[in-house]
Amino acid sequence: MTELIINGKDAFTEWGVRMGDGFLDTLNGYFPMKEYITNNDRTQDGVQYVGTPKVNERSIVLNFTMEGRDAADFNTKNKAFIEVMRGGDVSIQVPNDGTDVYHLKYTGKSCTFARNTERTFAKLGLAFIEPNPTNRI
Repeated sequence: MTELIINGKDAFTEWGVRMGDGFLDTLNGYFPMKEYITNNDRTQDGVQYVGTPKVNERSIVLNFTMEGRDAADFNTKNKAFIEVMRGGDVSIQVPNDGTDVYHLKYTGKSCTFARNTERTFAKLGLAFIEPNPTNRI
């Protein structure tokens, strides 16, 4: 069974990409809340909180691994994966973890890339924003 789906494609078959360290923990982590709306009326004691709390966007860094059969295959897969990320909109599914689809925006900020000396394997840390963590359809 497919381990990881990115933009509707099997990530390993297409780009040699798998989930890296802490991937599921980050993906399934709690999301931040927006600031509460308050009314600090001088004529009343304390502060009144108005409205229902709402979820804010969240910034995450997902760790991936990438592998190729040889250096040429790795380079081809790496360039293709970079183009997918540069498209900006990234949807991620982990079939073994449920039906949720994570709708992310690739930011390209503070990303990491560590490749082995044989140039066939790398660890990637890619930064994303999830604009609406409650939208998992």
